[in-house]
Amino acid sequence: MNEDVYRSADGIRGPEPARAPGQAPYEPAKIERVPPAPGPAKVERVPPAAEPVDAPPEPPSKPPKRQRVVLADPRSKSTPTLRALVELEEQNSWGTVLITDLVRRQLRSAVALAAVVVVVLGGLPLAFYLSPDFARVEVIGLPLAWLLLAVLPFPLLLLAGLSYNRAAERHEREFVDMIEN
Repeated sequence: MNEDVYRSADGIRGPEPARAPGQAPYEPAKIERVPPAPGPAKVERVPPAAEPVDAPPEPPSKPPKRQRVVLADPRSKSTPTLRALVELEEQNSWGTVLITDLVRRQLRSAVALAAVVVVVLGGLPLAFYLSPDFARVEVIGLPLAWLLLAVLPFPLLLLAGLSYNRAAERHEREFVDMIEN
């Protein structure tokens, strides 16, 4: 290759840094030695001024007034909240009861919604089996059984998921409100 594209540095060839057309070739910066810092300055001690012996002693000053230091307002709502959060983090008996109650409420919501979905989706084949006339009904040229079993589960599962999400968020909001109050 051509020397314009590559430069030599300590015997190793490397690419030359990008430069504009007409710009001078790359030259590394020159390193100059910095002179050492001057040593520490000498400090001379000045002898203290002699106090006159016949000066009367100063009268003792009054002690400062006592002040009451308040770290937190006792009427604030942060104290119970802080206590509740500490108990939740440490998993004390009260914190364990609160968390267990929250989990139990959310589990109850999930089981109830799952039961509704199972009853509706499981009831359709049972309804078609028990009522053959209902199974023969046609809508838009397709059997109603096919439409219900192919289309109904998707919106039903979407609605069940959305309603569970709302219920879980409501339970969590109630839990947080109970902790904060």
